[in-house]
Amino acid sequence: MTDRIDDFPYPLISTGELGDRIESGRIRIIDASWRMPDAGHALDDHRKRRIPGAVFFDLDEIADKSQSLPHMLASQDAFAKAVGAMGIASDDKVVIYDDAGLFSAPRVWWTFRAMGHDAVSVLDGGLGKWTSEGRPVDAGLAAPAPVQYRCNAARAISRTSGDVRALLSAKSGAVIDARPAPRFLGRAAEPRAGLRSGAMPGALNLPHALLVSQSGELAPPEAIKRLFDEAGLRGGEEVITSCGSGVTAAVLFLALERIGRSDVGLYDGSWAEWGKEENDSALFPVAAG
Repeated sequence: MTDRIDDFPYPLISTGELGDRIESGRIRIIDASWRMPDAGHALDDHRKRRIPGAVFFDLDEIADKSQSLPHMLASQDAFAKAVGAMGIASDDKVVIYDDAGLFSAPRVWWTFRAMGHDAVSVLDGGLGKWTSEGRPVDAGLAAPAPVQYRCNAARAISRTSGDVRALLSAKSGAVIDARPAPRFLGRAAEPRAGLRSGAMPGALNLPHALLVSQSGELAPPEAIKRLFDEAGLRGGEEVITSCGSGVTAAVLFLALERIGRSDVGLYDGSWAEWGKEENDSALFPVAAG
C-alpha cells in the first residue's frame, strides 16, 4: 500500500494518480532525465517530449560546482535559487520522472528530500509508462513564473567517504553498491576514465536494475525486501547506498524508503570518488573478484 503525505502518494505516484491531479494545476512536475557521460544531453529529448507542465532539472548543473566530482549535492542556497526559477515553492507537491522509467528521477527526489521537502514523489514507470498509456505530452520548454523557494530543515542523508570508511571498519552497518555486478567485481571497466575497477572491501552488491521492472516500475515491497535479504542486508543495521556517481544509489535509497527503512544514507561521491586511480590505497582500498 502506498504511503501518503497529506493525501499525496509517497514515495511513489502512479501514472493514473498523476493523470487525475495534473489538470488541477496544484502539482509541480519535474523531468529529471539524465545521460551517462558522452551519451548526449537529456534536455534535447525533453524539448521534444515532456509531460504537460514539466520543467527540466539539470542534474549536472544544479550541483556543487566547487568540487571536481560529478553532480554533488548543491548548497541550499544554490538549490533554492534554481528550483525557485522553475516556479516551484517549498510547500508545493512535486512529482519527478525520467525517460528511462526509474533511473535518475530518484536522485533528484533524494535531493529534494535532503533539502527538507516532504511532498515529493517519483512517477512510477516514468515517461515511458505515461506515453504507453496514451497520455498527453507537450513539446518545447515550459515557462513558469519564478517564485521564492525556501529550504526547510535539511535532512542528514548524505554520506562522505569518511562515513563509509568508519562504517566498514567498525562493521556496524552495510554499504550497498548499486552498480552492475561485473563492475562491482572488477570484471568490467568503469565508464568514467581514471577509475579503478572493483569495490570497497566488505561492501554488498544489489544492481539497481534488479529493483526495476521492464516497464520501469519499482518492484513491490515484498520483492524489495527479498532482494535486499539476498544481497546480505540485515535488519536494524545502518545502510549507506553507493554506485558509480551517486545516481542509481538513489534507486536503492528509494526502495529502502518504500519498505520503511529510515536508517539510510547515500554516499554522494560514490565510486567516482572512492575509485580514483590517484587515491591512497590505504584510505580508499579496492577489492576485486
